Amino acid sequence: MNGKATVVKNAGSHFLLSRLPEWEPFPAVLKGKVRLSGSDSTNPVAVGDVVEYEYSDTPSMTHPATIRSVSDRKNYLIRRSTNLSRQSHVIAANLDQAFLVVTLFFPEIKLPFLDRLLVTCEVYGIPATIVLNKVDIFRKEFPDELSNFHRIYESAGYRIIETSALTGEGIEELRTAVGTPEEGRICLFTGESGVGKSSIIKALDPSLDPKVGDISLAHLQGKHTTSLYEMYPVCSGGFLIDSPGLRGFGLVDLKKDEIALYFPEMLRELKNCRFTPCTHTHEPGCAVKQAVEEGRISAERYNSYLGMLEDDKKFRA
Repeated sequence: MNGKATVVKNAGSHFLLSRLPEWEPFPAVLKGKVRLSGSDSTNPVAVGDVVEYEYSDTPSMTHPATIRSVSDRKNYLIRRSTNLSRQSHVIAANLDQAFLVVTLFFPEIKLPFLDRLLVTCEVYGIPATIVLNKVDIFRKEFPDELSNFHRIYESAGYRIIETSALTGEGIEELRTAVGTPEEGRICLFTGESGVGKSSIIKALDPSLDPKVGDISLAHLQGKHTTSLYEMYPVCSGGFLIDSPGLRGFGLVDLKKDEIALYFPEMLRELKNCRFTPCTHTHEPGCAVKQAVEEGRISAERYNSYLGMLEDDKKFRA
């Protein structure tokens, strides 16, 4: 028998599928070579992918379904793979929203890392919201830094949801942003290690455990387990994808003369540059540089842009 389902857990070569919006996960494996057209991704199947599968009996842990092909994606979040400069890794596919979880300190935020995530969301058409966690600490101890962060990213056009997994602040606003059961939205939660992403997920739905899933694939994985990407149904509606903490984020397939197009605040200005094309670095009559000087574009975001023009090695994951 054949069917279609969404990948809800990726554990290397073993997966869990569910026929969304129904939540009845069942196991599946890859057999043979499944490749995406024109892709050199290290993982041809990602959480969020809609796949075609087949099985001869009811799928079970001992008799999993077989994934035969991957349907076209409406979008995906991708980064340069660790230690593989010419290959890439798809974090998740078919997303309605990406929530980028950050903190100002503990761990200290790296603005170039966040900006690369935001640029990649812009490239692949994924609406992005910044979730600023641990705000109960920052409002008391670092009010100026908190205000400056809002200035940088709200002036660029991004929504910031302030949260505290400790006090519960902002969790209801975040829950509403994830969506209702009728919408059935698929949302990615991602960020650096230590920002409190797992705590936020548990605050959204206390029944969830982003570290230990309800269905285990441990006995199918062998000795070497793979970092898990997993989708969960949220009790208030929608689905969220939890990803392992990222240590870096390398841009993929983005030409230098295209980068400015994916900074919304730069895109608004560059049509007024005297020269076309303009690198926005040294040319006279550059509207982007003028906007930086006048404060309409933050110096921090502009510096991130300059870093992206240079060799990618510094920020490679």
